Amino acid sequence: MTATIDYGNLMHRAMRGLIQEVLENVRDNGLPGEHHFFITFDTQHPDVEIADWLSDRYPGEMTVVMQHWFDNLTVTDEGFAVTLNFGDAPEPLYIPYDAIKTFVDPSVEFGLRFETQEAEEDEEEAPEPSIVEDIAEIAEIAEPEKKDADVVSLDSFRKN
Repeated sequence: MTATIDYGNLMHRAMRGLIQEVLENVRDNGLPGEHHFFITFDTQHPDVEIADWLSDRYPGEMTVVMQHWFDNLTVTDEGFAVTLNFGDAPEPLYIPYDAIKTFVDPSVEFGLRFETQEAEEDEEEAPEPSIVEDIAEIAEIAEPEKKDADVVSLDSFRKN
């Protein structure tokens, strides 16, 4: 039997612990200065709790922003709960740390990414954690996916 040190799992736990500590600090003291977070998570994770209309709208993953308005931040060893505003409709969310794909604070160009490796023979592997070091990569993570806008020609509405 060969014993090895599971560095990936150890780093995974350490990075989740970092997120927990940051959120505990925000819970206790609020967001300092210009700090704000973009948190992308797997909406299909079995322990995620979000409104049905949100899971319908974001069937794979969702990015939430904790910045100007959030309420009821609760932080545990397994995850966090927070109420966020979606178009003037407050919605409670529960996000386990294991569901987080990225955690970015663009105000200080800091980001964490948890990437899932392709599993062989249908075996699930833990996401590989990494610290995001490239500024362009942080900006890419921090910008939610933009949808193409519809372009409407105003010529058809003009009076001759």
